[in-house]
Amino acid sequence: MGKVLLLYASMTGNTEAMANIMKETVEKRGHSVVTKTFEMDPIDVEKLTSFDGILVGTYSWDDGTLPFEVEDFYEELDETDITGMPAGVFGSGESFYPTFGGAANLMGDRLEEKQANLVPERLIVELEPDNEDILRCQKFAEVFCKMIEAKSIK
Repeated sequence: MGKVLLLYASMTGNTEAMANIMKETVEKRGHSVVTKTFEMDPIDVEKLTSFDGILVGTYSWDDGTLPFEVEDFYEELDETDITGMPAGVFGSGESFYPTFGGAANLMGDRLEEKQANLVPERLIVELEPDNEDILRCQKFAEVFCKMIEAKSIK
């Protein structure tokens, strides 16, 4: 089965909760998951190609911008070719701000620019995931897994 890199940044624990759901779902499908946080772990973009897919989670800072700990990864994506790699973007946001979940959308745009094969939905939840959001996270991870499995068949 596939090897997945799960990267996330979480200030309040909401995006971390989503990441945990993703990890559990992906592992249930038989894939291995390497989890790293933008805050604590070194992330070498040149090693992205050693994975079969990547999941990137980020909370939105201020008015929908990327948190500072995600900015280096965002910029360093220029240094690697992830064309066709299955990828998914998720995060938490707060509709109080004019731009809801803007950081996840920025990251999704960036991965599309790099020609990753992105899960069609950018999964953004309001604050902490509720029961409905948990199901959305599981479905999102299932779609991601199917993309990895389809790629390995080719």
